[in-house]
Amino acid sequence: MNHFDVAAGILCDSSGRVLIAERLGGGPFHGLWEFPGGKIDVHESALEALYRELAEELGIEVTACTSFMNLRHEYDDRIVTIEFFLVSAWRSDPMGREGQALRWVRKEKLDAEELLPADLPVVSALQQIDN
Repeated sequence: MNHFDVAAGILCDSSGRVLIAERLGGGPFHGLWEFPGGKIDVHESALEALYRELAEELGIEVTACTSFMNLRHEYDDRIVTIEFFLVSAWRSDPMGREGQALRWVRKEKLDAEELLPADLPVVSALQQIDN
């Protein structure tokens, strides 16, 4: 079974909202939403991958973030280990540079049904922290 290491960013604005991105492509998760990020390359740390992925996907430069949680999720065809970072400051306005839709959602309004299964523990953890 394939195993992937992934870095994902949870962009948090001053209003207590987080950014989610729509999944593109023809895979099994097409149309679901996720916290933006992507695979960690062999030569990268999770933090380096986060900076690169958010620059590529959203056109932003991360200027402040902290590690939030690590989780491992087994899908039918792959295993992913994801390191999530809370991103509290960045340069430029996030935009879907790969054609993906973006939405700002209040933490308490995050709907687990529309997010990737691997992101579900993050939703409950986010809803436990104060702004």
